[in-house]
Amino acid sequence: MKHSKQAQHPKHYPQHLDLAPAMRAEGVVRLPGSKSISNRILLLAALAGGATRIMDLLASDDTFVMLDALRHLGVRWEQQDATQNYTVYGVDGNPPVHQADLFMGNAGTAIRPLTAALAVIGGDYTLHGVARMHERPIGDLVDALNAIGARISYAGAAGFPPLHIQRGHIDADHMRVRGNVSSQFLTALLMAAPFIAREQALTIEVVGELISRPYIEITLNLMQRFGVTVERNGWQSFAVAPGQRYHSPGAIHVEGDASSASYFLAAGAIAGGPVRVEGVGAASIQGDVRFVEALQQMGAVVTMGDNWIEARSNGVLKAIDADFNHIPDAAMTIAVAALYADGPSVLRNIGSWRVKETDRIAAMATELRKVGALVEEGADYLRVTPPAQLRAATIDTYDDHRMAMCFSLATLHGVGRPGAAMRINDPKCVAKTFPDYFEAFAGIAHNDLF
Repeated sequence: MKHSKQAQHPKHYPQHLDLAPAMRAEGVVRLPGSKSISNRILLLAALAGGATRIMDLLASDDTFVMLDALRHLGVRWEQQDATQNYTVYGVDGNPPVHQADLFMGNAGTAIRPLTAALAVIGGDYTLHGVARMHERPIGDLVDALNAIGARISYAGAAGFPPLHIQRGHIDADHMRVRGNVSSQFLTALLMAAPFIAREQALTIEVVGELISRPYIEITLNLMQRFGVTVERNGWQSFAVAPGQRYHSPGAIHVEGDASSASYFLAAGAIAGGPVRVEGVGAASIQGDVRFVEALQQMGAVVTMGDNWIEARSNGVLKAIDADFNHIPDAAMTIAVAALYADGPSVLRNIGSWRVKETDRIAAMATELRKVGALVEEGADYLRVTPPAQLRAATIDTYDDHRMAMCFSLATLHGVGRPGAAMRINDPKCVAKTFPDYFEAFAGIAHNDLF
């Protein structure tokens, strides 16, 4: 059994990385695999009957966390030589190990679906992570599961990990879960649903507004690839017919990460371009490809094929005022692109930023002010007024990969607004989703890293 060396041993970046101003952005980037797709596929492959060959799995901290958890549960997997192709030997819903202590890092895409699956399948498990993970809410998911007979208790503060899962008695044809904190709670219940609906149909009702809906579409798409169909009634309820089981599709490919694509496409829109990303395009199942619509609203020229997207500048970017509830991760890139706009931009309905890897609204506001922007921070919005001139700054990253990647863009020379030197503290945090990010960025910015 082999592990990904890249996932186990992220790049040894220094404590900070100094990025020089870049006159232009141009080139082609091959994207790493999608984090959301990678961790969903890993769990579905483990729960399915049969062996699944996974091509182009993301090599990152979050996928290593999931692979390690599966290993501790007795699920066998193999990596093909030095590639990112894996074979996972499914356990058909019955993990060989029924008692385990699982470290989940800060991977929400791992801890939430695993919590639901293990609570329903049954056993004695402890799930915990880094300090920030223990500040990220999971109470709505736990409440929904305990209401149908699961036995999940908190080993620390109520509503947050660490969790202790014991064997319960699951019996339900109806569940309810809030949708306005994290779509990952609904994803977790959907992925566990076939093990609840063994003899009777199960309906999962969403209470309130469901945020980040495109991520649910990814979940439903991948569940269908593994043989389970979900009937959707708008966004308010989801029905799973009884007797369905996951079975291997044989082989499955992981798309390039659409959220990671946003940094390079924004670079092309800011600093000339063209910049092309490969691995994601018009045929993508990821909602974050809709990021290009925001770039187009800002005046960028975007073209795409089934498996590539390209962006270039069309002059000074236009200010934007838009609802980003559907693409909260990629929306962070717009907050930094707004530094190059012709007026104030407003990002609305981004309250989910508060419970991500850090409080991203507060963190983004703090760091944007360092580079000279005037920022108004609300409970679920940001208003960004660009400065006349960007200031050189030392950017704190809050152990949040997206903060590090976003602020690399502030080094770019846009039309009428030159970039500035940026010192990125703790650059290794990009290992969560894109260990080679700064090398890829240096490639399109035509700068040396060191």
